[in-house]
Amino acid sequence: MIQIEGVNKTFSGKSGEVHALQDVSLHVEKGDIYGIIGFSGAGKSTLIRLVNGLEKPDSGKVAVEGRDLESLGKGELRILRRKIGMVFQQFNLLESKTVYHNIALPLILAGMPKTEISEKVARVLRFVELEDKRDAHVSQLSGGQKQRVGIARALATDPDLLLCDEATSALDPQTTEAILKLLRRVNREMGVTILLITHQMDVIRMICNKVAVMENGCIVERGRVVDVFGSPQMPVTRRFVRTVVNDRIPESIIRLLSEQTEHYQIDRLKFIGSSVKRPVISDICHVDGIVVNILGATVQELQESVMCVFILQLIGKEEQIEQAEAQIDAAGVLRERVVADEWKNY
Repeated sequence: MIQIEGVNKTFSGKSGEVHALQDVSLHVEKGDIYGIIGFSGAGKSTLIRLVNGLEKPDSGKVAVEGRDLESLGKGELRILRRKIGMVFQQFNLLESKTVYHNIALPLILAGMPKTEISEKVARVLRFVELEDKRDAHVSQLSGGQKQRVGIARALATDPDLLLCDEATSALDPQTTEAILKLLRRVNREMGVTILLITHQMDVIRMICNKVAVMENGCIVERGRVVDVFGSPQMPVTRRFVRTVVNDRIPESIIRLLSEQTEHYQIDRLKFIGSSVKRPVISDICHVDGIVVNILGATVQELQESVMCVFILQLIGKEEQIEQAEAQIDAAGVLRERVVADEWKNY
């Protein structure tokens, strides 16, 4: 659906050059809900503007549905954009106009007959559950309702691809969840591929099947959401994941550990998918000479999977601890030793 290869983009300003994108490559498959996450200035917005042709790369290639955007004329690009919907952070609606007019506007500009426009608007209003707001003015709507109108407008042209630019960052948590459920329906029921940018890892957790992490204009990590959450490799990724999955040891417990004289090891266990059904912790409690102490635990849903994180203190001799750890590894559970420097500096 989207192929971005070796893209670079630099902006010049009063303070000098800003390297917004540096050798960025990204492939989005048809049917994906692909999230791009990063802090402000990471290059997320520039990247998404390349996909709809609002920005051109200094070098590299951007292709949508197999068509290189750089090779398209203005007319061809305009036709392609009709198959690319856009949902904005601040809605970008005409406040003084009705819901109907806002949704119909791109269809009017495309020269579509009035009867067909009316049918399409009615259809998307049913889908976003705003039929009763058809003749209301946008200024009368809540933030969540405005975003539903924005989604309906994007869907009115029957897009194959939907670009979401921080679509939920202006909404409260409950409304955010409702909008993300709506976007998931768009993906599943309409078959629309979604590329979204966000700075909220919880958005990635709730809706995306793949994620790319950006920092300083580069993609530093990418993969399936379940893999990135389960084993984040880069410091910036670990910071994002910890905003959703708390795998830290409480400070009150750290103080108690510092006073303990028995030999022990602290391990972080991550149960993902089918491994959550295995009684691994129960099994290692039967290892001779081992005492298992659970210091912390958390559970998170990742799309259609589940990830459980346990922080265990294994008390016993080193040989017995290694035997217990080998048993954990054999069960297919992700395990990492938490070294003393890590938990003491939490």
